[in-house]
Amino acid sequence: MDRRTFLKTSTIGTTAAAATGLAAPAVAQGRTSMVIVSSWPRDFPGIGTGAQRLASAIEDATDGAIETEYYAAGERVGAFDVFDEVSSGNAQAYHSADYYFQGVHPAFAYITSVPFGLTALEQNAFIHYMGGQELWDELGDEYGLKGHLAGNTGCQPGGWFNTEINSPEDFRGLNFRVPGIGGDMMTNLGVSVVSLPAGEIYEAFISGAIDAAEFVGPWNDYYLNFHEAARYFYNPGPQEPGAAISFSMNKEWLTSLPAWQQKAIEACCHMENDRMMAEYNANNGRYLARLIEEHGIETRTFNDDVFDAFGRASDEVFEQVRQHSDLANRMHEAFVAARADAGGWLNISETAFLQQRNRVLGI
Repeated sequence: MDRRTFLKTSTIGTTAAAATGLAAPAVAQGRTSMVIVSSWPRDFPGIGTGAQRLASAIEDATDGAIETEYYAAGERVGAFDVFDEVSSGNAQAYHSADYYFQGVHPAFAYITSVPFGLTALEQNAFIHYMGGQELWDELGDEYGLKGHLAGNTGCQPGGWFNTEINSPEDFRGLNFRVPGIGGDMMTNLGVSVVSLPAGEIYEAFISGAIDAAEFVGPWNDYYLNFHEAARYFYNPGPQEPGAAISFSMNKEWLTSLPAWQQKAIEACCHMENDRMMAEYNANNGRYLARLIEEHGIETRTFNDDVFDAFGRASDEVFEQVRQHSDLANRMHEAFVAARADAGGWLNISETAFLQQRNRVLGI
């Protein structure tokens, strides 16, 4: 598909006629209707195609007992409106990044990613075996939701800039598209944070409405044409070391299903969680090479002074999050413990091995 055509036909935020959903399953001839809304453009590589793949997998796994109706961003509701659509029962499930909803409760940010947080491997350990899912369930209960991990985009770059960043002061005054607690961290560095869904970033960049942008990584950024709007590509970033994608369902609807169908949905989410991360790892390196070779973008790395400033700014945000509520504080404490335990092990196992392997092989 031509990338310009893709952007025109899949822009998030467009208005579409909304169908009416039901909190309880709509059953016809033994089938249950499941309306899924997402925060991604239709056919958007990775997160968008992964959401569509998950919708199809649920139908296949239940042999059609669950009939899915998938709506990309803007086809039923806007990218950032999916939470309310499912919590209210107007749709049965959403595929999104939960840090978009930290304004509802800051603990949602930890389900996706926070600055100096967890890699995809660590996030899986946290959610599945270190108390994360239990805290997520407690959080979801407040809004009538039940969520599963359903993808990860991996460690994300620091962003695209038209000027080099050589000191923390270089961030002051920039209009920067960056979401989640990472955005709050940037606010503490003097950035004017702009919240934009995927399909609106390019136009804002080209028009000058924003000076910098961070989205996912080279694979997605290539299709969003960020190389036409900015010269410098900074990697890595501190803000999203392992951005997890959520598949959250209206809990009243979910628990009305037979147990085997609930388990089938969960199994499909586990499968997509693995596949999406594999797909990003397979494609990001290839597309970074294309951005460099075909479009001449220049890669940069934030220096230690900048990263230290990121650390101080993020600590200030975390203190505010902890004061929000008991649940937010417990989520933060569980996250810190997982980062120390899982991260400590990976540091002396996988990270240490990769450093030596790449040194020996010259990678």
